[in-house]
Amino acid sequence: MTGSAGVRVRVVQLTGAIFEALARQDLVAANALSPVPLSAYLAGPENAGVWRRRHRQVSADPVEADWVTGIVWDEDGRRSVGRAGFHGRPSPSGLVEIGYAIDPAFRRQGYATAALAALLDRAAREPSVRTVRLSIGPDNEASLALAHRFGFTRVGEQWDDEDGLELVHERAA
Repeated sequence: MTGSAGVRVRVVQLTGAIFEALARQDLVAANALSPVPLSAYLAGPENAGVWRRRHRQVSADPVEADWVTGIVWDEDGRRSVGRAGFHGRPSPSGLVEIGYAIDPAFRRQGYATAALAALLDRAAREPSVRTVRLSIGPDNEASLALAHRFGFTRVGEQWDDEDGLELVHERAA
């Protein structure tokens, strides 16, 4: 998918073993298993909690690997620039939630836009998905603006034990 700055990305799905290596912050082991080269940012402490959650999730249900967080891969630059994906497969009501984080070295270059567009495209192609959700910290102006640009509407707020207050936005798939 192409972002606002013309960057082309795809979200590369990972396996439980890669999640486990990233959760341990073992970049060498993760790269030995990954279909694309991973960055130090992805194996860093700021992402370890996400990888631990995804490892537990995929260990409990391997089908989740097709839905959860993957690598934002820059097709032209041939590099990983962040992570993005759904929090899991669609709920019984057809809800999926998207999460993403772009490496600080690559922010403000269109990667989040392209990753969100790719995930929204996938959601639109999945018959079981009816609603897409984003939960965004109230101080994250860039993500709030991105949500608005993609037609998300604020529907409430929630407390996240890791991230604190989040503003919940939704739109039809």
